[in-house]
Amino acid sequence: MNQNYDKYYVPAQSPWPIVGAVAMFLIAVGAALTVMQASSEAGNGHYILYAGIAILFYMLFSWFKNVIEESHQGLYSAQMDRSFRQGMSWFIFSEVMFFMAFFGALFYARMISVPWLGGAGNNAMTNEVLWPTFEAVWPLVTTPAGGTTQAMGWQGLPLINTLILLSSSVTLHFAHVAMENNKRGPLKAFLGLTILLGVVFLGLQVAEYIHAYKDLGLTLDAGVYGNTFFLLTGFHGMHVTLGTIILLVVLFRILKGHFSPDKHFAFQAAAWYWHFVDVVWLCLFVFVYVL
Repeated sequence: MNQNYDKYYVPAQSPWPIVGAVAMFLIAVGAALTVMQASSEAGNGHYILYAGIAILFYMLFSWFKNVIEESHQGLYSAQMDRSFRQGMSWFIFSEVMFFMAFFGALFYARMISVPWLGGAGNNAMTNEVLWPTFEAVWPLVTTPAGGTTQAMGWQGLPLINTLILLSSSVTLHFAHVAMENNKRGPLKAFLGLTILLGVVFLGLQVAEYIHAYKDLGLTLDAGVYGNTFFLLTGFHGMHVTLGTIILLVVLFRILKGHFSPDKHFAFQAAAWYWHFVDVVWLCLFVFVYVL
């Protein structure tokens, strides 16, 4: 293995970018057709969607396989390693901005729109004309159609899920320490436990959604509170799912003997992402459930 490769590695032409573009095109078209055909049983939009997802997974598996092989061949220099770190850092920053947009929408609705509709300041006429019976309280549990919902309390499942995610960050930290000390047994155990906690979190979130729909009347149609609740928790759940898959791939690589105490950026990148997801949940728990 040539560890002294001092030039920036430029790979040969790869088919995976165009394969990924085709997959994303099929996903976009399939999703649009599926939504358009949702009211009828006719149409094959969902098949196009599934084909796009399958091609996307095939592309990701094949492309990452090439990257792993190149790394094991010693083709990556220190500059390449810095590029990977910068790329992951910018990716997480883009994810921060993604969630900031949704938190911004939550704060705008709560701090500006709701008081405005309630006639705060000089907007008494607005309240009388647009929604005379509106009460400027949060969570907003009265819908424009006259229906009511219940806010999701922070006790119970949300609190349990918070403790689960916090625990998963601790177990992942212990796994990282074990990696740096080349203790493969504790590394596998703590990383496996982290993945298990992620799966339990997702299972409890499904149970929470069922409770919200059946018992609280809290749906996507339940006004701005329902919208912001499901957008924030749903997108976060999607990120937990992605993080769990990433950690699972890392665990499979560890079982195959990959990584060493001084060369394990793939593991480190997965840990960065997981800790970021945990921080987002803490903000979400405070601003969506508690306050």
